[in-house]
Amino acid sequence: MTTVARICRYPVKGLDAQDLDLVLLRCGAGLPHDRAFAIAHGGTRLDDGTPGWQPKDRFLMLMRNARLARLRTEFDDNTGTLTILRDGKQVARGNLTEPLGRQLVEQFLAAYFGDETHGAPKIVSAPEVSFTDTPDNFVSLVNLASVEDIERVVRHPVDPLRFRANLYIDSASPWIESNWPARRLAIGTAILEVVESIERCAATNVNPDTAERDLNIPKSLMDGFRHVECGIYARVVEDGRVAIGDGITIN
Repeated sequence: MTTVARICRYPVKGLDAQDLDLVLLRCGAGLPHDRAFAIAHGGTRLDDGTPGWQPKDRFLMLMRNARLARLRTEFDDNTGTLTILRDGKQVARGNLTEPLGRQLVEQFLAAYFGDETHGAPKIVSAPEVSFTDTPDNFVSLVNLASVEDIERVVRHPVDPLRFRANLYIDSASPWIESNWPARRLAIGTAILEVVESIERCAATNVNPDTAERDLNIPKSLMDGFRHVECGIYARVVEDGRVAIGDGITIN
């Protein structure tokens, strides 16, 4: 039986995961508070601070800014407060829904990244927008059995968090998810429709624990499997509750 092993959201694009025990999914939306905020480069032009979806190269991202992985965060969705820690010590804290709170966090990011931000970085958000790599609000799923198969090819441990999925699933069969596009998944009480497989970029080369570029995941995928895909995007088509341990039924 295929089940949900882990649920993650990433409140700020590029920063670390926040584990959840359960989540309420809404039709046409991603996980609540997933990539709700992003760190825009100083040179990025935005629409009055409330942009619509933007291409990922306008923001700090692991593919180019590996030092993001050295930071640990805590996000309180009740207050909108983000706390940033480095080596276990708090280095910044602010309410991202308020100008002063954003400014406090932006000042730390400017000092931490220096020239990488191409000017003063700016934390942005927008109603109903999730700053994922796609303009559509999808939920991403990664099969842990497929990650284990990648480990076999690279002969090195591969942390599933390299793939920054929302739902990590336990399955007895690697790559079974590649057969799911256009099919519907019943997960908990929610229904999701699989849209497409996810092509992987150099962001997966960054070790989420050390921030080192210690593997070449896209090359390993191509060498070992003749594709660069790992995981799938799915659209929520019926509201519902998803929790760790829930079974997944393919319709």
